[in-house]
This record gives sequence, structure tokens and C-alpha cells, in this order.
Amino acid sequence: MTSLPRATGDELMDEPGQDAAELARSLADLRGVNRWLGGTRIVLHHLSRLIARDADRTWRILDVGTGSADIPLAIARWARARGVAVELVATDLHPTTLDVARTRIAGHPNLRAEAADALDLRYPDASFDVVLCSTALHHFNERDDVLRVLREMDRVARVGGIVNDLRRSRPALVGANLLAATVWRTHPVTRHDGPLSVRRSFTPAELRELAAAAGLRGARVHAHVPFRVALVWEAGG
Repeated sequence: MTSLPRATGDELMDEPGQDAAELARSLADLRGVNRWLGGTRIVLHHLSRLIARDADRTWRILDVGTGSADIPLAIARWARARGVAVELVATDLHPTTLDVARTRIAGHPNLRAEAADALDLRYPDASFDVVLCSTALHHFNERDDVLRVLREMDRVARVGGIVNDLRRSRPALVGANLLAATVWRTHPVTRHDGPLSVRRSFTPAELRELAAAAGLRGARVHAHVPFRVALVWEAGG
């Protein structure tokens, strides 16, 4: 079977003038993908291994490209159940998406949402323990931009970073097209963006090469069932 080439192109959810109701529905669909297809579980799995080094202190965690902040909310619930102290900052650059995130985390202690550009994070070096990016790295078309995001994440991390994203493959694209034709058939943004997200995502080999090019220390790439991949590294800043 021939490999699936990486596609470029803009996703509708990234458009500045996207209809707020359609964007909110697409973000809800993304929450479902993270919940049912492993994205949330994968982040918690790798984060728990980092936190196990010193679970008796407060961990500062930054989520880059947070969407509707479902990953930070899941981390907050996970940490509370285990008696782990965390402070979470959820960031996004799209103003409407950020409004959705702020609404969803309102009233949650130790969790805030604010605007930040993944290409130029406005935080000092090593100002967070762990920096996350979930289902967002593939939104950057240019290789140089992907490397810049990884280096910015590494710069502001003290302990390490976790990228959790889709894993590009033909079976994954078949699955996304099936969802687009059924579950998402009346959701125009998700119907367009779902299959394109798969085609824009990375293979494990590509992520290893990008991690090396970005200079990430101790980088490891983990393929997860069914169609996810995680890049985990130790901070070098």
C-alpha cells in the first residue's frame, strides 16, 4: 500500500470570520474525537509519567492551541481525583475559539484561558513544567512553522513537552471520510475539516525527524491505537 502524502490547505475552523455556532459545533465534535478515539487518554497517560517524578508539588501546565479546553479540563479532573496540585493555562489564538474555552472553564479553580500565538509564546523561558499541544500541530502547513512551534514549546517548558495528534494513514482517512458521511454529514465545518486534518497530520517517522530538527532532547514517538501519535520529550531550556 502506498503511503498517504501530507496535504496542505486551510481548515474552516481556523478562518477568522467562521460562524460562531458552526465553530462551537465543530469544537464539540473535536471533543468527541478526543474522548472516544484516545486523544484525552493519551495525554493523561504520558503526563502521569512525567508527574510521577515529583507528585508532591504544584505542576504548572500550558496547553497550546487548546480549542475548547477539553484537555485541560480532563487534566484538572484527573489531578483532583489523585490529589495532585496543578495550575493550567489554556491558550488559543482564534478569538471565538478562546471565548468557547473561557466559557467552558469558568468557575474551575487553577485553570485560566488566554490568547497566545504558538509561533511566538509570550512566556519566559522554563515558566511551565509541562507544555502540551493536542490535535493542533497539524494545523501548521509549513515545516519551518512546525519546527518553530516545537522550539517555542521546548523553550517555555522546564520538565518536558507532549504533542498528541492524529496519525496520518489511509485507514485513518477512510475512518474520517466515513464519519464525514454519517455522524458529521450535517456539520459543514467538521465534515470538511475532519478528513483534511488526517491528510495534514504526521506519521511517526515524520515526527521523529521534526523532533530531531527542532533539537528536542530525549524525544520519543509513540503510536497509539487507533489513529493517534504522541511525541514526548525532556525540556532542554
